[in-house]
Amino acid sequence: MRVRRSKVMFLIIISILFIKPVLCLAQYDYIDINNPFLKKIPIAVPLFKTFSDKEVEKKISKSAPRLISETLTFTGYFKPLDRGAFLEDPQKSGIVANRIKFKNWTDIGAELLVTGGLLIKEDIIEMELRLFDTFKGRLLVGKRYKGWMTDQRKMIRRFCSEIIYSLTGNRGIFNSKIAFISTGSGNKEIYISDFDGYSPKQFTHNKSITLSPAWSSDGKWLSYTSYERGNPDIYIKNLQEKRGTVISKKGLNITPAWVPGKFELAATLSFSNDQEIYLLTGAGKIIKRLTNMRGIDVSPTWSPDGKKMAFVSKRSGTPQLYIKDIGSGQVNRLTFNGPHNSTPSWSPAGDRIAYTGIENGQSNIFVIGVDGSGPLQLTRDKGDNESPSWSPDGSLIAFASTREGSSRIYVMTGLGTDQRRLLSLTGEQTNPKWSPGVIDP
Repeated sequence: MRVRRSKVMFLIIISILFIKPVLCLAQYDYIDINNPFLKKIPIAVPLFKTFSDKEVEKKISKSAPRLISETLTFTGYFKPLDRGAFLEDPQKSGIVANRIKFKNWTDIGAELLVTGGLLIKEDIIEMELRLFDTFKGRLLVGKRYKGWMTDQRKMIRRFCSEIIYSLTGNRGIFNSKIAFISTGSGNKEIYISDFDGYSPKQFTHNKSITLSPAWSSDGKWLSYTSYERGNPDIYIKNLQEKRGTVISKKGLNITPAWVPGKFELAATLSFSNDQEIYLLTGAGKIIKRLTNMRGIDVSPTWSPDGKKMAFVSKRSGTPQLYIKDIGSGQVNRLTFNGPHNSTPSWSPAGDRIAYTGIENGQSNIFVIGVDGSGPLQLTRDKGDNESPSWSPDGSLIAFASTREGSSRIYVMTGLGTDQRRLLSLTGEQTNPKWSPGVIDP
């Protein structure tokens, strides 16, 4: 009975709205994610108020605010303030608006304030979490969560998602994951971690070369190339169920990319003795040929509406990016700077494409408008940087870099700021691919 009850609890993680957000969600005047000069918002996250003298409550009253600060800091939008500067202790003053002296928070520069209270009964934890605008003395978000003790991280992430939504109108990245290649097992295998690098787990166990992970737009399927059978074949796997298929045509079967909103994907196949991109069903059946030009065509990436496809082609002599309009069939060259441009990743907003460019023997990450305007170099003078992948909200880019020696996965904002390592495992980590924001909701 306990096991069954536990499963139900884990599935629902009871999240009860006890105070409706009073911020009008049609007007987001706090964070403009498209502003290149965005100032980080000073936010105060004091220790949570406890409702008993239990040591476990006192411990979580410290660890939970720290996790909130770390999670919000990861977005690049916030600057948590030092608790040593706080003039007020919610443990004594309280956590609701009429008990808070907002001037004590504005005096130390806090523009936003998170308060929390928690109660633990046996192995069940309840959290009451609130976000306030300190200058207006206004409640922006109020939530109550209840679940098992082991659900703390999930509760915190859910609340942080509510914070981001109330300030930007976007759910953010907290329900997303990142797939990447790691050689930690002695072979190139796919691993999957949470958005912040937490809890990396090995997904494939092929004991072979595995490449190019790609998420379906519903987050339920992962496709990739593997040499498990000796030939580069494309594997399509359901993440929850033990089912899938293998695309194993003669020659190469590589660089899969799912069509947004459909159980279809593009991939490069060479059974015709030329590397061309084809449209396939999720079961591996060829629907049609998408490119038809002598020379290598690889690495497709789709516009958010699925009407256009960017890809890499050597039809002009060197690897460059091209965009094809699927409806009209028209193909236009996108990149002209540099002798080698590859691994395109179309932004969720649809206006930019990130890619790897090689100049003077060094790889770096660039972004460019889909009309070819404003190419911008985001990394420089720090090893080789390659394989960019956008976060589901378009605010961050994951990429691989050798700036510390072995290749590791890093993240940065879409403007190239706040570059930091995501995780560090044994072996090398390459080829990150960010999932849609629907994993483990």
